[in-house]
Amino acid sequence: ATIFGMLFLAKARYSHLGILLAGGIGSFIIMIALVPSRAERLMTFMRPELDPQGIGYQINQALLAIGSGGWFGFGLGHSIQKHQYLPEVHADSIFAVMAEELGFIMVVAFILLLLVIFFRVFKLAKQSPDNFAKFLVFGVVLWFTIQSFFNIGAMVGLVPLTGVPLPFVSHGGTALMISMSAVGIIINISKNRIKYRL
Repeated sequence: ATIFGMLFLAKARYSHLGILLAGGIGSFIIMIALVPSRAERLMTFMRPELDPQGIGYQINQALLAIGSGGWFGFGLGHSIQKHQYLPEVHADSIFAVMAEELGFIMVVAFILLLLVIFFRVFKLAKQSPDNFAKFLVFGVVLWFTIQSFFNIGAMVGLVPLTGVPLPFVSHGGTALMISMSAVGIIINISKNRIKYRL
């Protein structure tokens, strides 16, 4: 998805984008057909209620956590679902725990904050002095945006569970280190952009 987005922003030919999209869809179908667990994940996404104690357990518990949080949540640290009910509370399911503890209003504010950050970085990419810096920043912001969409989308039932962490929030030393390194690159490009304009 990130590569497709970068090629689209680079104004690649539509025929090339079509070939890439067709290849991606074909690969997706083949991967699901070859690995039964992936097919199960897809079925869980479409009908999680069919096996609420099995493959549908995580998404059902995530939706329960998000719904029970209400408008204002139970308060920071007072989640019920994170105590042996919701799997991967520190990684994949962190958004559901946030919704349960902080409530609907705060998670909407969090999503809006992410969108503002991504928009600002996207704007920075368009103002970068050279194509390498421009597409490097485009790649990073697309990576963070797509990763956030798939994590949050999986928790609210928009996309199948993928195991993708939520950038800067999910626990994981390696993921956080790579994310912060990418932010450091963006800051360096921003600094050089200011020097270039002066």
